[in-house]
This record gives sequence, structure tokens and C-alpha cells, in this order.
Amino acid sequence: MSRPSPGVSRRALLRLGALGVGAGAIASVTGCDIFEPRGPIDTSGTVDFRNPLRIPELARPTRRDGVAVFDLTAQAGRTALMPGGDAETWGINGPLLGPTLRARRGETVRIDFTNRLDEATTLHWHGMHLPAAADGGPHQMVPPGGGWSPSWRVDQPAATLWYHPHPHGKTERHVYRGMGGLFIVDDDEESALDLPREYGVDDVPVIVQDKTFDAKGRLLETSRRDNGMVGDTILVNGTVGPVLDVTAERTRLRLLNASTARSYALGFADGRGFAVIASDGGLLRAPVEMTRVLLTPGERVEIVVTMAAGETTTLRSYPQQLGLAAGRERSVGAADTLDVLLLRAATRLTPAAALPTRLARIDALDPSSAAATRQFELRNNLINRQAMDMNRIDTVVTVDTTEIWEVWNGHHQPHNFHVHDVQFQVLSVDGRDPAPELAGWKDTIYLPPEVRFRLIMRFTEYTDPAVPYMYHCHLLWHEDQGMMGQFVVVEPGQAPGVLHHDHGG
Repeated sequence: MSRPSPGVSRRALLRLGALGVGAGAIASVTGCDIFEPRGPIDTSGTVDFRNPLRIPELARPTRRDGVAVFDLTAQAGRTALMPGGDAETWGINGPLLGPTLRARRGETVRIDFTNRLDEATTLHWHGMHLPAAADGGPHQMVPPGGGWSPSWRVDQPAATLWYHPHPHGKTERHVYRGMGGLFIVDDDEESALDLPREYGVDDVPVIVQDKTFDAKGRLLETSRRDNGMVGDTILVNGTVGPVLDVTAERTRLRLLNASTARSYALGFADGRGFAVIASDGGLLRAPVEMTRVLLTPGERVEIVVTMAAGETTTLRSYPQQLGLAAGRERSVGAADTLDVLLLRAATRLTPAAALPTRLARIDALDPSSAAATRQFELRNNLINRQAMDMNRIDTVVTVDTTEIWEVWNGHHQPHNFHVHDVQFQVLSVDGRDPAPELAGWKDTIYLPPEVRFRLIMRFTEYTDPAVPYMYHCHLLWHEDQGMMGQFVVVEPGQAPGVLHHDHGG
């Protein structure tokens, strides 16, 4: 399906048609074919759930001088996902996706990464607090055949983080082809709680992605529709039509939206409620009972669902109200209803304790202590009217200071906002308190058009005047087109340096 170019609205196309401008001329004006409105997809009750949900293996680090060393290799492969043939995919230590990394707070980790692809790539540790030189952004490109070994001390609360490629201008394509995986952080506070925690049994990763395939089972790159690739087939952990065999009364699902453009409003087909226990950066203060939760690209949430012996239920994505015009919501997939995962309970289930009423202590950052308040407008693939420039520092932050970032979407397309290195708290949404599920630590937040978010964050520990972190829209086509900026964290009084590009070796 085709799309108009940025800046040419459907109303403008209709106006051109009314003036007698032919289809060929309109295609010439827009630089592409005629725009065709996209109808909603509804797969409710029609997905053939027959494939056991693949559980990504837990990576087993080696221990060297007290450091946990993970060996990761990016590689191309072929994966049988759909009837008709194999898809060409990319993965880490395998043909699709990658293993789950796991480390404990206070532990030092090192990643020995080797790139066996035929083009340069990176691995970014999304949500992780770490030195800029270890962040895996576009300044840490690893060439074909090259390697990279970042190391850092894990020092943040227990959380479900993830890793994925981050090459400037190519992130959408690299993620779409299949590279990525979870990075779980553990700590003593979370470990002391009576929560489901047996990995792959009652504590289950759920990496949700959308893809498009042809009749021969090959992975297709589709039209971006000004928003990015929106697929019509849902995969969970790289599994089409996935079934999770539930063996406990309560199951913890670590939900990750690893799609490049599509958002999901996740709930269950029978309307049952569930408890949200964690957001991007870790546990909430207390469980939040919900029936739907919105996840835009890059966001994570942990939920606990309760089931009775012998029953089934389907995790489903429902239409979302993203604050867009109806036609735009259809074109970006927000009007779709999609069955995601079948949960099938055994005839006998392991008993589970009631959820704790209190989960984590979250100390609120004090707005009165903010050293700076900055403003960021996302519009037309720009932030503050500037496209990403690898050689330009957009923001200079002083270490051990707190800042307020006021962020808004001045554009009638969906955008969200992700900040590297730090987890932030949402102070307000258009002057109102955030919803309970947004009251914990976040690193990615959806921005409805013309709604102002005040985010507060503290920059600690790591400084580097010559290697930046990123902030950007995590709808990856927008990021690739320039909706990204760079910031460095410096010592008091220190000036930013000349930006350093590490090309691996």
C-alpha cells in the first residue's frame, strides 16, 4: 500500500483531484503512488494458536576476575515462521532475536560482541544506566567482522530492560529483521517479594512484534506510511500463533513492545483484569489493577495474571485512542484488533500467594531542586526544528544535577520519547497527575498530539564530554529520519569536547 510524502495531506490530495490533476501528476507531486486509506485489521478469534511459545534461553556468562562476561554474536540466518518457506532474519547467537541477559545490581558485566553481519551495526542497552561509551548508540558502530567489549557496573533497581541495534538511519530495518532481546536486572528488594519468578515457567518474557510476510513465508519490508512499517502478523518471542501453557495460578508476563512502529493496547479477550507491577524502570509502589495497558514501541510493563485450572484466555491488542484523526489512526494500526498470545492453563496449577500490597519504595525527585528546565518539541521528524546531526551536541548536562524536561508532540502523528542513560519520573500530563501505571520509573513515554509532559530526571555518576547519549522518538522510522538529538554529561564547568566516533575493531 502506498502513502503520501511528508507535508502532503490526504485532504491536499483530494483537493488536487478536485482540480482535475490526474493520478500521474499527483504521484509526481508526492514522489510516490496514490494514497489508499488502510482499513482496520481484526484477527480476534481467527488466529491458529498451535505453536508452543518459544522462551528465549538465558545467556550463561563466564566469570573472569569477578566480571560476568556475556558472548554475543550478530548473525544472519533463516527462520521458518510462516507456511510456504523460510524468512531471512537476523539474530544474536541464533537466526532470530537473542538470549535473555540477566545480572544483579552491583554486578560488573562485560559484553563481548562480535558482528558477523555483512554491514555495520550496534547493540544499545535500552533503559540501562551506564557510561556513554558503553551505551551502544550510533557512535559505537561495529563493522562487519569487528568486535566491541563494553563493560559497566549494574547500578539500578530490578527491571525488565532490553537490547537492540541503534545504527543511525538504519535502526528500523535492523530491529525489524529480528535483532534484540531482554536484559533483566535483579536486586535484593525485588527478590524479597513473593512474586512469580521462575524464568520461562511462571515468569515469562513476552516480546511482541509485528511483521509482514509474502506467500512464500519471506519477510517483507512494507511502505512506511509516514509512520514506519506496520505489519499484519503478530509474533511473540519470534513465534507465530503462540501458545503459553500456564502451570501456576499466577503468571508474571514481562511485556515488551519490540515493534518498530505499532502500538498495542493489551488486555484479555474475556475482559479479566490483571495487576501491573512494574513499568520500564522497575517495580511500581503498589500493584495497579487494570484491564488494558498501552505499550508504544520500546516500552515495557510487567503484569501478573491469575488463572483457574483448565481455562484459556487470549492476550489481545485492542484499538487505541492515540489522539489522532480517524484516518491517521487507521493508517498506523491503532484501529486494529489483534490476537497476540493464547494462555492455556493446565488441569492442575501450582498454588501462588496473594500479590504483595506494597512493591517498591520510589523516592520522588524534587522539582524545586531542578538545575534546568528544558523544552523539546517533536514535529515533522525534527526535535526543536532540528534533524539529528552526529557531529552536533544539542544539550549539555552537568553531572549530579536534576533537570525537568518539558516534552510535547506538535504534530498530528504518533510519537513517543525515549531518553538514554536515565530513568525519569512523570511530573504531570497537561498539568494533571500521571495515571497510576505511569507513576514509576520510565525511559519511554507516549506523546499524544498537543499534550505537554513534564519529566524529571537526575544525571549521576558518568561523564564524558566527547561521547553523547541520545534522546529520540522510538517509532524507529521517525528516529531514522532525524527525530533524534544528542546530549553529553559533563563535570561542573567542563565544556563539551569534539564528538568521538568509535567504529569498533
